[in-house]
Amino acid sequence: MLLQKNSIKILIGILFLLCISLAQETKDVHLKNIRQLTFGGENAEAYFSQDGKSLIFQSTRDKYDCDQIFTMSSNGKKLKMVSTGKGRCTCGFFSPDNKNIIFASTHLEEDSCPPRPDYSKGYVWPLYKTYEIFLAKPDGSNLKKLTDSYGYDAECVFSPDGKKILFTSDRDGDLELYEMDTQGKNVKRLTNSPGYDGGSFYSPDGKLICFRAQIISDSNELKDYQNLLEQGLIRPSKLEIFIMNADGTGRKQITGNGAANFCPYFSPDGKKIIFSANMHDPQGRNFELYLINPDGTGLEQITFNDVFDAFPMFTSDGKKLVFASNRNAKVKGETNIFIADWLD
Repeated sequence: MLLQKNSIKILIGILFLLCISLAQETKDVHLKNIRQLTFGGENAEAYFSQDGKSLIFQSTRDKYDCDQIFTMSSNGKKLKMVSTGKGRCTCGFFSPDNKNIIFASTHLEEDSCPPRPDYSKGYVWPLYKTYEIFLAKPDGSNLKKLTDSYGYDAECVFSPDGKKILFTSDRDGDLELYEMDTQGKNVKRLTNSPGYDGGSFYSPDGKLICFRAQIISDSNELKDYQNLLEQGLIRPSKLEIFIMNADGTGRKQITGNGAANFCPYFSPDGKKIIFSANMHDPQGRNFELYLINPDGTGLEQITFNDVFDAFPMFTSDGKKLVFASNRNAKVKGETNIFIADWLD
């Protein structure tokens, strides 16, 4: 009798999980054949090569206490560390011709990881002053430093034609967007507004830039922002998505929900922007993926679950989407890379 009752409980549990899975599939109308590519550790910011065959991402795993830059094939195989294994790294990206990569790293300052931020000030992000941007071959060889200013230089991406690099820096006393050529020369400041501008990407034709930005609404918020910035910190609880022309003109806000909106990326046809936000969670902990038109209309929720989903990027043909998520986590804080077929 006991065995029969246990069997019934197991069957009910299986049916319950199946119902949840079917409901999830019904909601996730754009995502099919979701596959997990990494298993364990903290893996994030995975970005495709132009041909969609490779991914570059940051990961804290194995013997490394903070993020290093790795590459792998888009099926999760051929994993290779391409950073130095020293310091902390972030924001890896392939050049359009796949002949180079860029990423930011603190390894020139010290071999060990920089200290974690002081969360007694609330939830804050660290802005390590020792980050510099580096260019290398896809296997990590021929490493070359592109930036040379004490301060935060990171969040770097190539332009679609491969001639420019877009990045975030506090070199002028505020967190603004800049561009430079692939040799680190001809630096040009693109934004000029109080507050954080970052996490930027070009549109497929290179004519527009999407990014996240902090809106400073009063003197108290400005003072808080500036005090944190002096300590190498930022409070990212309120970020909105913006677009502008590639030369920095025509800045336009496209979200206005007062939440944490970040990691925007254009669809291959340039007609949509996919991003992550916690706008539907009163606690601000659950991030989902959303689509929106560049004019701010047509908001559509893409993922539906109770964990973190972020850092989305399409392949250039629009057939696949890669993103980072806490789903299927074995331990608290585990974040993995997932890939899915994209259905319009």
